[in-house]
Amino acid sequence: MRTRVKICGITRPQDAEFIAEMGADAIGLVFYSASPRAVTVAQAGQIVASLPPFVSVVALFVNAAVSEVEACLASLPVDILQFHGDESPDYCVQFGLPYMKAIRMREDTDLKELAKQYHHASALLLDSYQAGVPGGTGRVFDWSMIDTIDKPIILAGGLTVDNVASAIKQVQPYAVDVSGGVEGDKGIKEKTMIEAFMQEVSNG
Repeated sequence: MRTRVKICGITRPQDAEFIAEMGADAIGLVFYSASPRAVTVAQAGQIVASLPPFVSVVALFVNAAVSEVEACLASLPVDILQFHGDESPDYCVQFGLPYMKAIRMREDTDLKELAKQYHHASALLLDSYQAGVPGGTGRVFDWSMIDTIDKPIILAGGLTVDNVASAIKQVQPYAVDVSGGVEGDKGIKEKTMIEAFMQEVSNG
């Protein structure tokens, strides 16, 4: 089965256009003001308007107020929600959209139990743990910690052109998620890096 690709932290329409041209399956828009890749709803609207059909729009939140998520959904055609904080299963499911729950992997993380708790989730996104940082660490975690679960796995955390093929071979995830690994500066995606990353995904 083909490994899907989500490229997260999109801040410019031209990056979204090129990502779609290169065959990525989804873009991620970050609605978390502390992130250097954060966008406003207005900026996100311009990015989404630049997309061709069949590219999914993922809206990422971190412990957001319900009203903040609802305001975003009222203004944007979001396909999937991504929750990257301490959101409970009840919180995640209330918006009536498919969602992914991000898990920051530690040695004592019980993936099987989390898959049960978030049984309504479309997938679990596995990211690196760093104290005080909800995501986008640019660090790789120990992939051998990943248990087999009855739910699609999206692999994130420090993926680059140099390691994504080996990551896919080892983990065999449903999808991979990259942000900093295809950037020159934070929030600014580089065409050559995106192209090389997509090629390495195919090699995985």
